[in-house]
Amino acid sequence: MIGCLQTLYHHLCFHYQVYLPALQGHLPGDVLRTFSSFLEFYYTARRDVITEDNLDRLEDAITRFHSFRDIFSPICGGKGFSLPRQHAIAHYPSLIRLFAAPNGLCSSITESKHIRAVKEPWRRSNRNEALFQMLRTNQRLDQLSAARVNFAARGMLNGTLLESVLVGVNGAYCPNNLSMISLTQSREQAWS
Repeated sequence: MIGCLQTLYHHLCFHYQVYLPALQGHLPGDVLRTFSSFLEFYYTARRDVITEDNLDRLEDAITRFHSFRDIFSPICGGKGFSLPRQHAIAHYPSLIRLFAAPNGLCSSITESKHIRAVKEPWRRSNRNEALFQMLRTNQRLDQLSAARVNFAARGMLNGTLLESVLVGVNGAYCPNNLSMISLTQSREQAWS
């Protein structure tokens, strides 16, 4: 755990000491403050243990982030600035109070599962009674996955089809001595 905290501290220091000063003077101050408050939120939320003081700091960083991000509104046509999953940061303090620290939980895992379980089956459907088609697709994918595990456990996925044919023809197979001559001889033996 100490190694993780040191790594986290070094990353935080790197961003604060390298990126932000390097960008200073090239970007408006509110852009840098937005980035800084988001980094503070991010690194505080990823701690293994979060105290009430950390939660206060987290809420302060979220408030500052939401106020400073308005600088991006003109770029977005006045509609506001919103990154993917950005809305969720407002709920972090209350969720941490309810369920404890997320311990660096990354929602990318659930996002990839969502893509495999929902988006890909949706694309495969013809959009007519799509839910039924999606469920059937997921069921069949699960059955294929289970069959693969079963076949691997029984040794049915070891080697190639050619190797299994050669074992059947020659009675023994040695991959180191496999050559075109032995293949030709095996083929001739099989046809005679």
